[in-house]
Order: sequence, then structure tokens, then C-alpha cells
Amino acid sequence: MLAHWLQISGIPLALIGPVENPVLVFLIILTIMLVAPLLFERLRLPGIIGLILAGLVVGPYGLGILRRDETIILLGTVGLLFLMFMAGLETSLEDLKLNAGKATIFGALTFLLPMLIGTAAMLAIGYGFLAAVLVASCFASHTLIGLPIISKLGLMRLQTVRATLGATLITNVLALLVLAVVVRAHQGELSLRFWLTLIPSIALYTFATLWGVPKLGSWFFQRFGHDEGAEFTFVIATLFVVAYGAGLIGIEPVVGAFLAGTAITPIIPQLSPLMNRIQFIGNTLFVPFFLISVGMLINPGILLGEPRSLLVGGVMIAAEVVSKFLAAWIPAQLFGWRFASTMIMFGLSMAQAAATLAAITVAFQVELVDELTVNGTIAMILVTCVASPWIVARWGEQMQPAEVAAESTELPKPDWGARVLVPVANPDTESNLLQLALILAKKGGGTLLPLHVLSDRAGISPAALARQEQLLTFAEALAHSAVTRVEPIRRVDDSVEKGIIRSAAERQATLVILGWKGYSTYTENFFGSIIDAVVRQVGIPVLITRFPVPIETARRILLVAPELEVSPGSLQQTIGLAQTLAGELKAGLQILLMQTRPGRKSSPALVAESYAHLPVQRVQGGVVAEAFKALQPGDVLVLVPSETGNRSRLGREPETIARNRPSLPIIVVHLPRDSAYPLRQGEGALAATESTWQ
Repeated sequence: MLAHWLQISGIPLALIGPVENPVLVFLIILTIMLVAPLLFERLRLPGIIGLILAGLVVGPYGLGILRRDETIILLGTVGLLFLMFMAGLETSLEDLKLNAGKATIFGALTFLLPMLIGTAAMLAIGYGFLAAVLVASCFASHTLIGLPIISKLGLMRLQTVRATLGATLITNVLALLVLAVVVRAHQGELSLRFWLTLIPSIALYTFATLWGVPKLGSWFFQRFGHDEGAEFTFVIATLFVVAYGAGLIGIEPVVGAFLAGTAITPIIPQLSPLMNRIQFIGNTLFVPFFLISVGMLINPGILLGEPRSLLVGGVMIAAEVVSKFLAAWIPAQLFGWRFASTMIMFGLSMAQAAATLAAITVAFQVELVDELTVNGTIAMILVTCVASPWIVARWGEQMQPAEVAAESTELPKPDWGARVLVPVANPDTESNLLQLALILAKKGGGTLLPLHVLSDRAGISPAALARQEQLLTFAEALAHSAVTRVEPIRRVDDSVEKGIIRSAAERQATLVILGWKGYSTYTENFFGSIIDAVVRQVGIPVLITRFPVPIETARRILLVAPELEVSPGSLQQTIGLAQTLAGELKAGLQILLMQTRPGRKSSPALVAESYAHLPVQRVQGGVVAEAFKALQPGDVLVLVPSETGNRSRLGREPETIARNRPSLPIIVVHLPRDSAYPLRQGEGALAATESTWQ
């Protein structure tokens, strides 16, 4: 050990450790959390490797500065559970549903081949059967550290990527179940009674988690969604309750943590402030504690003094790489995907981090594997975490736009989030409109422009100015919590509608979102409403929204459109918007195209191959009647009004539906009459206004 060598060399250990002062211990750990990732990322190496190696340096097998005492173990355990919880948050059941067949085949292969090849390889170098199976299960799981590169390259719509996302759920769950069974077998508890008890317990536990957590979470968010602190506390409490429940039925708490993340992710939008808080706390505090504690387990003396360590590390790396490549190559040959797509699948699925660290840590704690295996696992993590992003970037850049479109399961999405203008007026509904605007703005890497308009027709009171400041301050704070650029706008104008229209033009926004109370007054029907004025004059896309419940409770996006009364361009952009919302809200998607004129055939533009993979259903009948038949609890209804005639810009159908379903969220999509409005950013306005301005 390095500490022992320093002592022999005459360097006083009192100067380097072990540190007992709790303030100094915490300061050292925070310094590591700050410096190590930054240093390794400058070297183009994953930050997690820096934290692990820093733990080695300061730990008992390094300089001996810190002890791996009860406090480090406690915080490391919390970090381990948080790591698996966030891995579950990144896992979507919808990804599995979208490409169920391909994802299932790839998921089965990327689990079975590493298990078979890994077990055989570890047995060949003298490992026991249980230890070999456990190490092989580490090869089977994977962490999608290359996914940000895929998103940056615009390849998220590839079938290969979707299949990999779905396969991640399959292989990680199976790998963690193998961990639970192997640990119980090692402890001598793998009997017939164990199987008769475990299987029903796991089935009941899994059903209760996947069904009960979303239900309870939806109720809690609807009841207390205005309290951001309560939302965060509820999510963290859910993590530890489900993890503790896993221990009660005899499986490892890390399995419960992963399952908790998978269960709760549908009700937490990916780009929401709540998700940002969870990831921030986890990635900056709890998970680094775990990685540092893992580094403290590494004994370089074994690596340097035991020649077998090089053999173990080499075999583990070779078995993992070969098995993961074969698991990607076989389905690519089966489905006719080109080699670049194969390498993208391989690059995404080869990286080892979260589940691997969790499994090997648990196995070491129960003395199923030794320090030699821990060292080999760290070496495998280092190699795969460096290789995975390089492989994904190398072959992802070779994908041509035409090839991406050919493999895509989605239509091109409208880029409306460059400039997000959000007029706010009603504190009770402000949060929901801002959440929707933030999803679109953050997805497009744009800017949120919260706006409050004061009309000077009857004078402006100090109370009105104070209310304006309060509303815009809240909007600005919400945008900052979601890490989104924000430019609040305080405006005085002739009228509210003119303030919205002029602000949209002056700020070069890209979409308008108008709040709607669900009905129109007699005066609005006779003289026209703010909605009519804005839609008629703004000349850019408009979303008319009504959210009586929090947007994060959405379980499905139901798009209803009169196919023969809407231009193909408008329908294509609206479907792209619906896919964006479904993806960010982690909700399902159903498209209902109405044939309101019997005997008329569909437009050729609506039967193109690009629609082949979409959940489209064509029905005969009225919009209102068919929408009522298709609606399910948790739906968000997206309507496309007819583009024919000179009726109110809102139309009669949304009001009829809103009166009969007062708790139903509704989005009415209006595009300029020119159906060729570009699918790019740079023109228009994104404004959201409240029902009090309707």
C-alpha cells in the first residue's frame, strides 16, 4: 500500500491521514467532487473514472487520507441507490412498446450472449460457478453513456437507437434479478421454499410498484403539485420505500431502486424542473459519494503484486466486448441494418457503469468476489466508458440524413422552441402553462420569454404593477430551476391582445400558446375574443391550451384531426408536436384521423411510408363523438380544427368537449393558413396566456 510505503520512507502519516475532523473530511470529498471530473473531462475521459481513481488515492489503499468508515459507507449506499434510481428514470416502457419486437430480440441477445460467454470465460480462469455467473451478469447490463452524443447528432429517431433503449430495460432488469438470485444462493438460501416464495413475491412487488407508484404519484402531483419541495421529497421518499420493500422480500435494494425509477419516470417530464433537481442532487452529491467509496475498495497492491490480476482484467474486457458486439451484430443482420447502425448499437450497449458498479459492490460486500475482481471490473469500466462514446461518435457521424429518415419511426418535429414568449396573468394556472412552454423551449435549446401585459386604457395601479412583478418573478425562477434561458418582459400596451402580438413580433418568437378557460362568453362570440385576434394577426403557429391538472400527470397524447379538412403540412407538423410531447412527458401516443365526409378518399400525403410506424387509426364520424369514445384517464387531447370556412378560430368542438370533460387537458393547434410553414426555427412567437385573458 502507498500509505505503508510512505511510512517506511519517513514521510509522516500525520500530515496525510487518516483525517478525523468531520468538517475537513467533507471538505476533502467536496474538493474531489469538484476537481476530479473537471480534470478527467479535460483529458477526454469520463468524469466517473476520475472520481473512482480519486477514491483510490485518498482511500486506505492509497495515501490513507480518509477511512472507509460507517459514514462513507452510509453515503456510498445512498449514492448507489440514487445511481440505480436515475438509471431507472432513463428507462422508458414506451421505448420498449414502440419497437417491442426488435427491442425484445436485442434485449434477449444482449443479456444471454454476455451471460453465456462471460460465464464460460470466468470458469475457464478458475472462478467458481456462482462468482462466474455474477461477473457475467455485469457484462449483460449496460449504461447508455453515449446517448448524449446520439441526441447531439440528431439520431434519436433511429430504429436501432429505439431498440437499444427498449433493450436496456430488459437486460438491466434481468441482470439485477440474476444478482438477487446468486446472492441468495451464495448465502445458502436457494431452496424450493425460496423459489416458491420469491417468484410470487417478486411478481406482486413488481406489479404494486409499476402500477401503484404512478397512480399514487399522479394523485400527489395533482393535489400538491404547486409545492416544488413536496414534489421532490415525495420522489426521494418513493425511492427509499421501494428499495426497502425489495429488501423485505429478499432481493437487493438496488433492484428496488431501479424499479422505483422505472415506475415513477412516466409522471416526471424529462425536461421538467423536478427532473433537473433530481439529476442535480444525484449527479453532484450522492452518486459521487458512491464512486469515491468504490475507489476506496481498489487495492493497487494486488494489481502490481499479483500477475493473475492482469489476466482477470483482460479476460473480463475481452468477454464483455466480444459478447456485446455479437449481440448487436446478429439482430442487425436479421433486420437488414447497415454496419454503421450495428456499431451504434454496439457502442451504446457496451459501456459499463451504473448497474455494473452496483452489482460488483453488492457481491464484494457479501464476499462473493474478491478485490481482484473489483480491480478487473474497474478496468473494464474504464475501457468501455472511454470506447463507447468514441464508437458512437465515430459511426454516428457516418449516418446520412436520408438513412436516418429511412430508419426513423417518427416524423420530422417542428422546431418552435427558439423563442418562447409566455404572457402570464393567472397565478392558479401560470405553472402549467410555463411547464408546457419550458418543455418546448428546453427541447429546442431556446429561450423562455415570460410576458405580462398591462392595459393603460383605465390607468395602471400600484397593485397591478406589483402583481406583474410577482408573476414574472415566479416565471423567471421556474425557468432557472429548469436550466433554461429566460428574458422576462414587462409591457404596457393599448390592449392585452396587441401587447401579445407586438411582443411576439419584436422578440422574434416562434410559437404562441394561449390559455383558455373552456368556454366563450356572449360578448366574445359576438365581438371576437383575444384568442381570435391573436390567431388571426400573429401569423405564426398558435397552441390554445387548457390544463386543469398538472401536465406531468399525462399518460397518453391523443391527437384528433379531421383528415380531409386539414392540409397535409399542418397535419404533419401537428403529429411531430404530439410526438415531441409524448416523448418528453414519457406518455403514449394515439392518432385519430377523422373521415368526416363519407365517400372521400384520404390525401396521398397522409398514407406515405413515414406514417407506417405511427399508431394511426382512421374512423368515420364526428370529431366530438369519436373523441369521447377514444378518451382514457390520463389523456391529453390535441385537436386540429378544420381549416375550411370562417368560423371562430377555436371552433365548436373543443368547447363541447371541455364542457363535458372539465378535468381533461386540451391543446388546440392552429397553424398559419400557409400549410408550408417551415419546420425550422427563426420565425414567429411562442406565447402563452391565461384564461383570464380569454
